[in-house]
Amino acid sequence: MMFQLSFHPYHRRFKRPLQTHHGFWSQRDGIVLQLEDEQGRKGQGEIAPLPWFGSETLEEALYFCRNLPTRFPLDELETIPARLPACQFGFGSALEALKGGGSSAFSNEEGLLYSALLPTGVAALSAWKPLLAKGYRTFKLKIGVNTIAAEQQLCRALLLELPPSVQLRLDANGGLDLPLAQQWLEMCDGLRSAFNIEYLEQPLPTDAFEEMLALSQQYKTPIALDESVASFAQLIRCCQQGWPGIYVIKPAISGYPKKLRRFCQAHSLDTVFSSVFETEVGRSACLQLAQALSSRAVGFGIEHWFAD
Repeated sequence: MMFQLSFHPYHRRFKRPLQTHHGFWSQRDGIVLQLEDEQGRKGQGEIAPLPWFGSETLEEALYFCRNLPTRFPLDELETIPARLPACQFGFGSALEALKGGGSSAFSNEEGLLYSALLPTGVAALSAWKPLLAKGYRTFKLKIGVNTIAAEQQLCRALLLELPPSVQLRLDANGGLDLPLAQQWLEMCDGLRSAFNIEYLEQPLPTDAFEEMLALSQQYKTPIALDESVASFAQLIRCCQQGWPGIYVIKPAISGYPKKLRRFCQAHSLDTVFSSVFETEVGRSACLQLAQALSSRAVGFGIEHWFAD
């Protein structure tokens, strides 16, 4: 079977730059693609790289797309190198959409719960209210970007304001050292009897797996891995090393969707599926996986971050 590719890059600006331990992010750049087979069936996919999480760059993805022949066989889609995980996902999800009748839109979101990302700093204290009105009952707050004293004071103030039914996730993006991680976990353990703290996400860098494993055994607050399982190979490795906690999976940079689906089903992982700020095309493909594989609120409450 032969396929033809059409694609176009896109650029979406954030209303305000997203601040994490990795720095400031002001614009999401990616590629929306379409595959067409010999029968005229079409399927859309999206390439949404996140280089600081270990994926290819946008330039590398564009180079790959531009250097495909006008018409190419299935082998070209199924043998994309592992160093291009966002390309693997984009082409893999487009192929699945094509085989599924050409639709890339995911309309059946019944049963999915959503987590909304709050801005960092004092803006978080007011930002949750309109999101609560929209139905969100789980929020994520980035930490590790300011002093621990200021961030813990903000966290306590936020927890006092949030309704008891709301869950809060804290995400350090690997930006803490061991003493700081211990201080955060001690605070969370002390507050969990009164407040709904779901987990602390990626407290330490990716090379500190053993330390995070030890922390998961020392504290009651669950720990979730994110950067540590950014690639499919990392996900497999952490599973084989016996990670007992939560896996935050970003499907759009995790490679072929069929491989990710098969692995998660085989190992019954405790997963949270999370966005990389993709468009509706990539979001639809990610949510199809999430509905099949995760029971926790998905990290796709991000549309309020975009200017468009």
